[in-house]
Amino acid sequence: MILTVTPNPAEDLTWHLAELRPGETHRVPTGVSRAGGKGLNVARVLAAEGHEVLALSTAGGAAGARLAADLERSGIPHRLVPVQGETRRSLALVDEASGETTILNEHGARLADDEARTLLAEAARLGRRAQAVVISGSLPPGFGPDELAGLVAELVAAGTPVIVDTSGPGLLASARAGATVLKPNRDELAEVTGDDDPVAGGRALLEAGARMVLVSLGTEGLLVLSHADRSDGVRARLPQPLHGNATGAGDAAVAAIAAAVAAMPSLASDPGPEGVGARTALARRATAWSASAVLMPLAGALSPDHARLEAEVVVTGHPDSSAPNTDPRTTA
Repeated sequence: MILTVTPNPAEDLTWHLAELRPGETHRVPTGVSRAGGKGLNVARVLAAEGHEVLALSTAGGAAGARLAADLERSGIPHRLVPVQGETRRSLALVDEASGETTILNEHGARLADDEARTLLAEAARLGRRAQAVVISGSLPPGFGPDELAGLVAELVAAGTPVIVDTSGPGLLASARAGATVLKPNRDELAEVTGDDDPVAGGRALLEAGARMVLVSLGTEGLLVLSHADRSDGVRARLPQPLHGNATGAGDAAVAAIAAAVAAMPSLASDPGPEGVGARTALARRATAWSASAVLMPLAGALSPDHARLEAEVVVTGHPDSSAPNTDPRTTA
């Protein structure tokens, strides 16, 4: 079972427009309301691809009730921690003329101390029984970098691989706590490391304590770096970028990471040929899943063409597994 943890879920509201014209009034088809938040999107992708998954999150207020009802309809196994604050909303405006999506994300209500403790306790309890744990999305007030790092450290110490997709101080805190995989995008990486070079920024997170870093590079694909590879990592991209609704692209990549780590827990640290091959295969699949998600109208789904796209992915860079491993946790 793969556990996904979404500390700051959202009711996702999506409208598709023929063309978005700022400052003007638009008449549009009926929008769609869906249970969202990055971890819930990851759970949707994994469930659709046949993986056993459990989604853990919170729900509060009217928006939380709609989120819970949608999860029930979806059939995705889930546990929701009741909270007093209203579940936030996320608004996506998909401009079909330009292929661009404008997103408005509410911050999210503060979790009370007892609510945060309950969420952490449930994540730790369920995570110890999981093949892998994904912690995704922004952190609400009351559930900050310290709480996130404590959860990551506890699960890693229990032997559970942990994948974290967040930003800001939480990203660095997760690295220092020894996260198995971190999945920032280029901007998030530059913000937390101060380095615009994704290779240098990724290496900084490895030096801080992460085992592997997968960096989303937008239309340029992605980059995979690990302690087991002493080169500039593996880059993967499609020959031509795809245009559409990119809101769930990163979540689809995280789903690919979770599936790969659940199947091979040593994927992030194995320096041998099997590990090198697995990380290269992951780069290819994560790129294809991310790109195929762009083709779908709502986040949390893959295009039926994702297998074909995977065959088209161009992979460059060959990890040098023969170079010395300078990870201080694995050297005498």
